[in-house]
Amino acid sequence: MQYEEIIHRCFRCGYCKFTSDYTDFNCPAYRKFRFETYSPGGRMWLIRAWLNNEIENSERFQEIIFSCATCANCVEHCVFTFSEDLVNIFMATREELVNKGVIPPPVRDYLKNINISGNPYKEPAGERGKWAEGTPVKPYEGQEYLFYVGDVGSYDERGKRIAKAVANLLTKGGISFGILGAKEICDGNEVKTLGEAGLFQFLAEQNIGLFKELGVKKIITLDPHALNAFRKFYPPLGGAFEVFHYSQVLLPLIQSQTLPLHEYRARVTYHDPCYLGRHNGEYKAPRKILQAVPGMEFVEMDQHGENGFCCGGGGGNFFTDILGGGDDAPNRIRIRQAHETGAQVVAVACPQCAKMLEDGLKAEELEQSLEILDLAEIITRALE
Repeated sequence: MQYEEIIHRCFRCGYCKFTSDYTDFNCPAYRKFRFETYSPGGRMWLIRAWLNNEIENSERFQEIIFSCATCANCVEHCVFTFSEDLVNIFMATREELVNKGVIPPPVRDYLKNINISGNPYKEPAGERGKWAEGTPVKPYEGQEYLFYVGDVGSYDERGKRIAKAVANLLTKGGISFGILGAKEICDGNEVKTLGEAGLFQFLAEQNIGLFKELGVKKIITLDPHALNAFRKFYPPLGGAFEVFHYSQVLLPLIQSQTLPLHEYRARVTYHDPCYLGRHNGEYKAPRKILQAVPGMEFVEMDQHGENGFCCGGGGGNFFTDILGGGDDAPNRIRIRQAHETGAQVVAVACPQCAKMLEDGLKAEELEQSLEILDLAEIITRALE
């Protein structure tokens, strides 16, 4: 197994599961299950034992391996030189399990749906561009940017509303962009993180070939997960493109007043998507957007930035729901943290986070106190 030679170097000091000031646990799987085996260090020891044939594959072992949300808190706070490879080690372990054909049923079903239908929703490709109906959005025909929407933005009802809000703002801002619609193919980020390397390579090579055929040079992503795949996983396969999260494109439009914002009075906190923040280092653009809105009071949760607490949707858990359920589900914990700030709105910059936090909001029965809004939806309100 890849990285097998460094797994033994972890001696389970425990820094990986904390925030940087060690005031709270910040690993979503450990925080939910409260067993050391669900922490990054515990997983490392468990993987080593499995590789040494000291333990066998089992349903519990699979649950522990696939419960990792790949949030990269452990990468951020591990004090050792191999810290950058922690998430990669967990992904490599998943790949071994996938190759052996013994994985949790929700993971199996997700991968099967991608393989057969091209998306986890089992919907036809012809439905991908339906979210854009009634908007001035055009097919990609050599415009400056390709706006890549992804599975959640194309098929999930909440995601589709966010996609439409972003597209409308890009249009108002005069950005030259188009979409692939029915031609769009799954970016494969979750396929990769769940360990199906062969299927990921197939999807990536399809996308790279299509992008090159169409002359795509610059890509705007709706979802930070797609941003991560295009930036980190595609270049080794020959897919080097300029890739931006939509917040990075909208910020200059707001700063130049190309999108002139009006007063919008609300107390707002911001949830950092793991794949935008820890994985890709973008913490500033979303905050600068929020701080530019007249009348808005911006407040931070205690756990924010590189210490932000994951909503629990990463690493495929948005679809497999291995981390879901109960008072200590990550999305419910995050909603309680947001509520403690006295905020009226939780701003997000990821359709998966939006859906996860809305589910947490309902479970906490706080719909009358908090609202989950994407950055694009907040900007839209400030333009009205």
